[in-house]
Parts: sequence; structure tokens; C-alpha cells
Amino acid sequence: MSILASVPAAALSEAALSAAARAGRTGFAPVFTGIGVVAPTGASTEEHWAATRAGVSGLRPIERFDADRYPVKVAGQIRGFDVKSRVPGRLVPATDRWTQFALGAAQAALDDAGVDPAARDPLELSVVTGSSSGGNEFGQREIARLWSSGPGYVSAYQSIAWFYAATTGQIGIRHGMKGPCGVVVTEQASALDAIGQARRELRDGARTAVTGGTEAPIGPYALTCQIASGLLSTDGTYKPFDPTARGYLPGEGGAILVLEHPDRAGSHYGVLLGYAAGFDPAPGSGRPPALRRTIEAALADAGLDPGDVDVVFADGAGIPERDRAEAEALAAVFGPEGVPVTVPKTMTGRLYAGGAALDVATALLALRDAVIPPTVGVRPDPDLHLDLVRDTERRAVLRTALVVARGHDGFTSAVVVGRGTAGTDTRHMEGTR
Repeated sequence: MSILASVPAAALSEAALSAAARAGRTGFAPVFTGIGVVAPTGASTEEHWAATRAGVSGLRPIERFDADRYPVKVAGQIRGFDVKSRVPGRLVPATDRWTQFALGAAQAALDDAGVDPAARDPLELSVVTGSSSGGNEFGQREIARLWSSGPGYVSAYQSIAWFYAATTGQIGIRHGMKGPCGVVVTEQASALDAIGQARRELRDGARTAVTGGTEAPIGPYALTCQIASGLLSTDGTYKPFDPTARGYLPGEGGAILVLEHPDRAGSHYGVLLGYAAGFDPAPGSGRPPALRRTIEAALADAGLDPGDVDVVFADGAGIPERDRAEAEALAAVFGPEGVPVTVPKTMTGRLYAGGAALDVATALLALRDAVIPPTVGVRPDPDLHLDLVRDTERRAVLRTALVVARGHDGFTSAVVVGRGTAGTDTRHMEGTR
């Protein structure tokens, strides 16, 4: 099947059409049919999108516990997520908060896609999620019970609720999905790698895949573990590519997406055109970081040239040396200020396993509505030569988007998505980039 079998001719530029016609490496482009978001910027997809477009931040002083004794006191926190209405009651005591976010987002994504798992062949339904730190809050609570009251007071669900594959398992069980399932653990890059694996499952026989990732790292134990990295901001700000950046702020939530076989009929948000992953070489090896070659590999996988990319959703670590390395990689691929760049996670914090999933969801919404969401609170270093979309949204004709993510200790991934059949009429924007 052609890589563009499910993409309308008007969705991509002539250059992108001719390049994609070369079929890249896989010649297989599944479609995103459903989006479910639970984020600090909104507990639903459209709430998140409206806040993100308006530049409304979900970063605020930590409310879930008393953080006065911690050096990090600000995080991206979710409001408005009613677990009793979003998660079956029997699953609430058996799951950690990160899995509850994913269960709620998965149901929203399936509803959005119009997919009824009970009406499908269960062996053709796949679940692949990204994971990072697992069930922190559940684990902390049960350990406290162990030491305060003894082993007889520890929940039997402790054996599974903390486990990094718990979300995949619980989504699969809830919806009767018995096809290929898995979990990928590569920290901030996890969701992109999960999406890449979901594409493989669809290519190998599955018809529908639930994929993405979530995280719930706002608790005493989880925050203590994060602080040990030395990468978190202690001044309450998260300013990637800014010369005054001092680290990042954590956040909770993420996104779950429904990815389906390319011959799926009907409207969809977009097409998964390319994916690639790499790993940074060992420090002191003298070899460059993996990001540039990972981006180039994702573009080659999509059969696209750098000029076919209309916007980049950057990783944006908020750590000066890592930001410079990312800016240099982007300039090497696209040229100085060669493509608009945005970091909407400045409004949510870094969500670890949920971060790249939320970026992909946001990129698909940006393609749909022909809007690049802003990066807030950042004054970029001019020496980085980035065309950073700052403070307010930018209208643009968007056909393709690149999402990049880097995980702790060297994981690096990139995804290229193309506009789907549900895009906004962009005729009034002729002449804009």
C-alpha cells in the first residue's frame, strides 16, 4: 500500500507528495483516529488545546502534599480529573494515579475514534504504552503501611500497581484487547518509542492500537527521586532555550492515542509518516549526540526532506548544555531559524513518559487547526538561532510536524506526523508560512 493511501492530496505540499511517494523505509503510514488528553492544561483534549493556544500555564505551587521542605515547589498538576467518573470503580483501588490517567485518556481516545473494542476481533487490538517511573504514589502508600502496621496491611495490588507495564495491562484487560501488547521504558522518549512499536504491530497484523503514555510523579517519594538528578529547577521556572534556564519542572498526565491501519476509512487527525530512535554515545567518546542523526533517520523513514517540515515540537530540556545541543541539531538539519519551533510543555512541565505523547497529541491538533501553539515565559538565547514561537500562537499552513524527545541517559527519538482529513480550511491564510 502506498504511504499516502490515507492522506488527501491537499494535505501535503507537492514536495512532500513526491518525497513520500518514494515510500521511505517502511511504506506504511497508519492513521491517528482518536486523542485522549489528561494534562495540567486540561483534563480533556479540547480543554488542553484551548489553554495551550491561549498560553495558559498549568504550572503552579504543589498542592498534592506539603512541599515546603523540598527545593522544588512548583509542578504541572491536573485539576478536574474526577477518577470516579473516568475509571471503573473496581479498578480504582487496584491502580496508581498514572494508570488512572491512562485509563481515562484511553476511554476518551476510543470514544473519539468511534472504536468499540467489543465489536472488534480482540486479537487485532493492540496496546503499547510508554512508561518511566511507574506507580510512585501507590508504592509509597503501601510501603508506609508496611512499616507502620505490618505486612498484613499491604494491598495485594502492590505487586502490580507499581509495575511499569501496569497501564498496558489494565487498558488491555478493561477493553478486551488480546492482540500484541507491550511497554517501552525510555523516560521522556518513551511515548514516541511506544508509537513506533505500535506501528510495527499494525504492520504485522493488528488493526487498531492504543498507544501513548502518562505519568504521575508529584508526590514526596517521586519528587525526592527526581531531585537527586540535579536537573530540576528550584526557582519555580522552566525556560528551555533561555540563557537564564536552570532546569525543568516536573508535571503529571499525558495522552493516549488511537492508531489504526492505513486502510481505515473516514476522517482522522493525521498520519504517522516516520519514526526513528537513537542513543547518545558514551561521554568522552568524542562522538556527537544522537539527535541530529535521529531526526534525519525519521525524515528518511517518512520519505521527506527537511524543507517539508512545517513545525518542530522540541524536547526543550531547560538545561543550557542540552538546549544548545538540541538547537545545534535543528540548525544542522533545517538551517539557522529554518523552521518554526515550539515547546508547549513550558505550560505543563516535563511529563516524562507522558510528555512526548502530549506533544504528539498537540501536534495533531495544531495540524488540524493550522495553528502553532506558543512557548511561554522564554526569551531565547539569540546565539541559538531558533525561530521560537513565543507567548502567542502563530497561524500557519501546516502539513507536517516533527516531534522530538530525549530521555535521561541518552534515549533519543523522533516522530513525523502529517495532516489528516479533519483539517481546518486554511484558504484565508494564503501567503503565510
